[in-house]
Amino acid sequence: MEPVTLTTDRLLLRAVGPEDADAVHEAAQDPDIQRWTTIPSPYLREHARSFTEQLVPDGWADASVFTFGVFLADGNELAGVIGLTMRSLGVAEVGFWAAGKHRGHGYVTEATVAASRWCFTAVSVDRVEWRAEVGNHASRAVAERAGFTMEGTLRSAVNNKGVRRDCWVGSLLPSDLGLPSTAPYLPPPPRTTV
Repeated sequence: MEPVTLTTDRLLLRAVGPEDADAVHEAAQDPDIQRWTTIPSPYLREHARSFTEQLVPDGWADASVFTFGVFLADGNELAGVIGLTMRSLGVAEVGFWAAGKHRGHGYVTEATVAASRWCFTAVSVDRVEWRAEVGNHASRAVAERAGFTMEGTLRSAVNNKGVRRDCWVGSLLPSDLGLPSTAPYLPPPPRTTV
């Protein structure tokens, strides 16, 4: 699949490329990004080059990971990165980070909604899943503001730099954004007590 560009009122979402390697490298020096994500730590210039020159284009080409740089509307300043990784038929997992100086403005929430909407309509996904290590309250706040339903805690479900950790899990369905599903969805009937 060819990379796509999305716009919102305040943002431009496009695939990051080699011209963005310095901005990605600079943002990824943030200790919170290195702590809460699975990026290498320390994060070196060659990691940013590999990400922007190989991993991002390859993910788009084989439709396995759709990675967007989250840029302010003028398209010049990187505010964050969001990726949608295909996990199984009709299911994508969202991951994101915000550059330190752009936190607290709702940019990543706005980008998450836009990218999820695109994934539902263009890729025929019926569930976008969010996972974050227990304790990553900033990521959870973004997911909740984007409309994700928190589903629980999975024990030992993520591996961050060689350490197994518990994670929170939540989901966003097309119906949460007023969109139809590509496959029928039949939630269980309400529980009745006797």
